[in-house]
Amino acid sequence: MLGPLEADVLASLADLEEAPARAVRDALEARGVKVAYTTVGTILGRLWSKGLVRRRREPCRGGERYVYRVRDFERQYLRSLLSGVVSLFGPAGVVHLNEELAKLDPSEEHELRRRLNV
Repeated sequence: MLGPLEADVLASLADLEEAPARAVRDALEARGVKVAYTTVGTILGRLWSKGLVRRRREPCRGGERYVYRVRDFERQYLRSLLSGVVSLFGPAGVVHLNEELAKLDPSEEHELRRRLNV
């Protein structure tokens, strides 16, 4: 699961496509989210550890920096979420999930299955 600030950082990075921490911080500020540059760097590092972003090094004034890019994590995230439901709630969770899925419009169900690759 992502915290609100992690979600904001990830959304800003997705809008930028590829960017260093300073550019992500500037994009957040433009959206009305005030946060320190060091905090953005920490959050990007955590997102990288979670496998949600990729990073590469690039030379810059004074040394090197990481440039981040959002990974295509949707399928992995959804599968992780589903297995979390199963492990946390057991059979009752699966039954409830199936009941909620049955309420979906057929086109929504098709889109979900497409995203999960099932």
